[in-house]
Amino acid sequence: MRKIFGRKPVLEAILSNANIEVIYIAYGQHGDAINQIFSAAKKNRVKISQVSSQKFNQVCDADNSQGVVALLSSHYFIDSHTLVKESLKSRYPFLLLLDSIQDPHNLGAILRTAECAGVDGVIVTTSQSSPINETVEKISAGAVSHLKISKTSNLNNLIRTLKESGFWIVGSSLQNAKNYNEVDYKIPTAIVIGNEEKGIRRLIAENCDYLVKIPMKGKVDSLNASVATGILLFEINRQRSS
Repeated sequence: MRKIFGRKPVLEAILSNANIEVIYIAYGQHGDAINQIFSAAKKNRVKISQVSSQKFNQVCDADNSQGVVALLSSHYFIDSHTLVKESLKSRYPFLLLLDSIQDPHNLGAILRTAECAGVDGVIVTTSQSSPINETVEKISAGAVSHLKISKTSNLNNLIRTLKESGFWIVGSSLQNAKNYNEVDYKIPTAIVIGNEEKGIRRLIAENCDYLVKIPMKGKVDSLNASVATGILLFEINRQRSS
């Protein structure tokens, strides 16, 4: 992952629509250039994270950073509309939507599982989501290089597009959900996996055609996001191969 240091270079990177995963700004940074970075990042939907000096120094290894560093993804993201169009060429189109997965280890494990399950593509949200960084690439065991991955700033709008294209939206949820193996997946399907702690957002859940859950027999009421993803994706494969 490439890094850009300094206030002016980072601002220019935002304005040129560089493939920025996240911008880190050390606490206590002020001035016109910092204000411009925040404004441009908000306009271009680029994630900014203000961090402690200790955290910033862990990320940034340059002496002249001016308290600002941008991380650029080495991964090429496909346009979401192109991804949807290409997925429709499959017999049973199969997409995975990730709503605010924040832990890079979870994201890497999910992407590895998605590649093994043969999904047509993965769509991640631009805000409140882990960047596809070195940790994600390592945990994915190389799966990142083989997946078609897209980013969206508005998952609800994308879901509407998917529905118009014939997809059925299935969200993983503990509330008002049927058992995951009671849904017929021999249809164009997009599975939604939510945030590790909060699950999928309310409006996203309301726009799903089905909400599904994995029955628990122990005292813990939920699974790790990557484990739940694996169970759901391979249930879809099981049905489609029978």
